[in-house]
This record gives sequence, C-alpha cells and structure tokens, in this order.
Amino acid sequence: MPIRKIASIGHPVLRQPARPLSRQELLTPAMQALIDDLIATMRDADGAGLAAPQIYEPVQICAIEVRDNPRYPYKPPIPLTVLVNPVLTPQVDETFDNYEGCLSVPNLRGLVPRYLAVRVSAWDRHGEPLDFVARGITAGTYQHEVDHLRGVLFVDRVRDPRSLCTWQEFDRHHRAAFVERVHEIVARWGS
Repeated sequence: MPIRKIASIGHPVLRQPARPLSRQELLTPAMQALIDDLIATMRDADGAGLAAPQIYEPVQICAIEVRDNPRYPYKPPIPLTVLVNPVLTPQVDETFDNYEGCLSVPNLRGLVPRYLAVRVSAWDRHGEPLDFVARGITAGTYQHEVDHLRGVLFVDRVRDPRSLCTWQEFDRHHRAAFVERVHEIVARWGS
C-alpha cells in the first residue's frame, strides 16, 4: 500500500469526469490495490476523504473516513466507506454553508453550499450495493468527494470568493463561528 502523490489544482486529471467501473474490473487485483493505496494516502494526508482522480487515476472510486482528524476535529466520525460509481440524490432542499478545504487545493478554504441530506447509491469495494442517506455535515463530505469524480473542485462551488482564505486565517477569524454552526447542525441532523 504505497502512499501516492496527490494531484494539485491545475492538473488536468482533476477536471475530467472519471469513468465508471464494471464489477469485473473493480474486482481485479489492480483495482483492489488502487483502493488500498487510496485509503493509505488519505490517512497519511489526514484527509476526510480522497477520490481516485486525486491520485491520478480517473475512475469512479472515492474513500471517506473521519476519525480523530486533526484537519477537521469538529467533524462527526464517519467509518471507512469506499464508494464505487456513486450517485447522490438530494433528500431536502435545505443547504448549509460548509467551510471546505481540499488536499488538491493546498492551504485554501472557502464557503460552499451543500445539501443537508443526500441519498448515496453506490457499490462498495467488493461490488456490493450501498444505499443510505448521509445527513448534516457528513452529507457535505460525501458531496465534496463525489464532486471530484465529476471533475469539480470545491472552489468551483464557492458562491462568494471573498470567503476564500488560508487555513491560518480560517483558524484566526472564522473557525469559532463555523464550529458553532457545525454543532448546531449536528444537534439537529445527528451528523
């Protein structure tokens, strides 16, 4: 499980839609090794998620996990989840402004509107169906990762570019108010 290099904004692989996988291709040793590398790279970089295009593989696979994450200590836990060929369907019209960052957009954060509940339909790493609803701040994490599979970065969804800031300035000027909003969302939506 080697740690892979993470593509940075500007690399074409981040802007092309990733291709879906057949079950047969998913179950090959090469794809299973890619999934292992994806998980190892996400954990090494302290990511809340990572999509295959971010490690230069334009296929529809992403991994999500939140556990004691120093980059996102306010995020509720998410058990390791691998999504293959995911489809997200909003379950509510209500959105929240999520201060997002990205391993492919180093040292930048910005406010992105995200649905407060989405249905997640996908396969797991073994080609078994997944179908569940992600709610609250967790729903934003799923939306962010699946965007990568469509060639979309969080900066594309920032409505007001004046919200863009470095991590240091986020910590200094915006973190406290944002974390307070996160706690309100978690209290209301459970995650």
